[in-house]
Amino acid sequence: MPRNPILSASRIRAAALHIIDRDGLDGLSMRKLAAELGVQAASLYGHVSTKDDLLHEVASEILEKVDVSGFSGGDWRHGLTMCARSYREALARHPNIVPFLAYGPAHREASLRRLDVVHGALVAAGWTRREATMIAASLMYLVFGAALSSFSSGFSEDQSLYQDRYPNLDKAHLLPAVAAELDRDSFELALNAFVTGLAVLNGRDCVAAGEAAGESAPSGSPRRTDTTAAST
Repeated sequence: MPRNPILSASRIRAAALHIIDRDGLDGLSMRKLAAELGVQAASLYGHVSTKDDLLHEVASEILEKVDVSGFSGGDWRHGLTMCARSYREALARHPNIVPFLAYGPAHREASLRRLDVVHGALVAAGWTRREATMIAASLMYLVFGAALSSFSSGFSEDQSLYQDRYPNLDKAHLLPAVAAELDRDSFELALNAFVTGLAVLNGRDCVAAGEAAGESAPSGSPRRTDTTAAST
């Protein structure tokens, strides 16, 4: 029996993610990864070409849990909600790698396939290609903002810091104890406002489209134009 288990791509990814979770994104190096696995650094290059390639493989594995199946029923609002919740949950398990993921899908095939589903569903629902791109980007801003910070945890538990000086923050010292619950509920509030606001815009555009066809519509109803030069 070999002293160490035989290297495999899945074992390398797991070890790399363990280091990132423990030491942060900057704490990962091929030398440290090799030591974690009990091998020489040169042994890793038969499985992964560069650290950047390895990070993309780890990212792809983490993001497999992002669920875009909600778009299959034709309800873009349900699809966005499911996607956002599952995305936040996936990132919450490994917050140290979030800065790397925040740069976008890059050349990750699975990420691009998911984005293609989102984009296609939004366009099919009547949004222009440019708007679909903006909606997907806005959703990522919301998800990654929630994953990168905890507003409630940023307060001190020392009541004297807030009492008397900030009368409207006299209970702020209680927030860290319920940070997880507040962060979740705050994300849900923002997500609901985002999707509800989009639904209002989408409905007004439907009215505007009817007006263009000769039907009555309230004055000032916005019209959408598909700026293909700016679409993706």
